[in-house]
Amino acid sequence: MKLPISHRLLACAGFVRKGARIADVGCDHGYLSIHLLREGIADGAICSDVRPQPLQSARRNAQKYGLQDKMEFYLSDGVQSIPQNFDTLICAGMGADTIVSILEAAPWLRSSSYRLILQCQSKTPMLRKYLSDAGFSIVREAVLRDGRFLYTVMEVIFDPEQPRLTPAQCYLPAVLSGQEVSAYRQWVIGGLKIAAEHQTDGQKKEILRELEDTYDYSE
Repeated sequence: MKLPISHRLLACAGFVRKGARIADVGCDHGYLSIHLLREGIADGAICSDVRPQPLQSARRNAQKYGLQDKMEFYLSDGVQSIPQNFDTLICAGMGADTIVSILEAAPWLRSSSYRLILQCQSKTPMLRKYLSDAGFSIVREAVLRDGRFLYTVMEVIFDPEQPRLTPAQCYLPAVLSGQEVSAYRQWVIGGLKIAAEHQTDGQKKEILRELEDTYDYSE
């Protein structure tokens, strides 16, 4: 039975290590967890959502695909009401504000015991800055296209010894990879140029100057 899973969620799945026990926070329909279990990548899945309707949809899909014995379901605001016996946290399809609030409310995630796979829908530079300031390190980040939109998926570990990201690196970190990196770079720089034209404190202009030392705007 074919699973109607998006390219964006498949990209998240590609970051999960074989044998992982995942916590899919904001699981929605549960397709990401179902895919990981069907493919033998994850050994078990904790699925949570802050809303009862999506969680019920995930339960139905787990039964539909015969995976109800490998999936646990929790109505939870972030990770507040789920067990901590997982090793890989996945937050996909959320804005930076939501992801930051989830991590802020769970200081126990600042541990080498956990890997985070984050797919941010908005304010990604803000998320990168928060992660860096909080002692997390983005070890890889892939750019992908799903439909008309560009997204990134990042793998994050807690490593407070890593140097903090500069303001420019929060917009275009060195770890970016994938066939759409050039398009993503042009999109980010284009947005910064527009913002710089309307900003009086010069912050965006300073970020653009730093990026200019690294990237050719015309590429």
